[in-house]
Amino acid sequence: MSHTAHATAPLAMPAATRILLVDDHLVVRRGLRQLLSDVAGVQVVGEAADAHEAVQAVRALMAEGGTGLDVVLLDIALPGRDGIDVLRQLKGEFPRLAVLMLSTYPDKQFAVRCLRAGASSYLNKTVDPDELTAAIRKAAAGGVYLTASVAEAMAGALHELRDKPGHEALSQREHQVFRLLAQGQSVGQIAQALSLSSNTVSTYRARVLEKTGTRNDVELALYAVRQQLVQV
Repeated sequence: MSHTAHATAPLAMPAATRILLVDDHLVVRRGLRQLLSDVAGVQVVGEAADAHEAVQAVRALMAEGGTGLDVVLLDIALPGRDGIDVLRQLKGEFPRLAVLMLSTYPDKQFAVRCLRAGASSYLNKTVDPDELTAAIRKAAAGGVYLTASVAEAMAGALHELRDKPGHEALSQREHQVFRLLAQGQSVGQIAQALSLSSNTVSTYRARVLEKTGTRNDVELALYAVRQQLVQV
């Protein structure tokens, strides 16, 4: 009896993690590219020297027909535009894109801000290559990688937040709405004053009430008086 031979299909190789390097210093980009060239399963697919180039490169890579992109290594100090601002824009346009912030600044200075803005990690440029690789793999898998010092900074920030009055956790726009509410202005009046829709102001009002621990505009006004934030 003859047997027909069946060819065994080759096992599919796992796709490489595609990375964009963003740093205004060519020597840093070259160093990162060289370092990552020795890491299995990682591929540098582009570089950018400033914020504009970074955004354009991400859009091109993520567009139909582009090679795709998994992780951005983003310098926090870019010429002309703050790296955190670029981070917010990229996460706004591509929420699933992992962004790792690279910095020479102390972790306590910017790490918490970056993580709150959606970064997958905050790493000092002196980071050990093995830790950089671990952070890239964790970010590419959808996780957040915290170094020991960044975890300590996060814990300190949470502790400070518990000890601070609620209004100190408000964003700039929330604080504007808070002050106008405390002065007795209605949602409609605030919307007109700040050139916002009433729905947007109502959303800010809900956040303000939650963060200050108040239930209505009267309690909010009393809170403002107690904290000496408005004149009576």
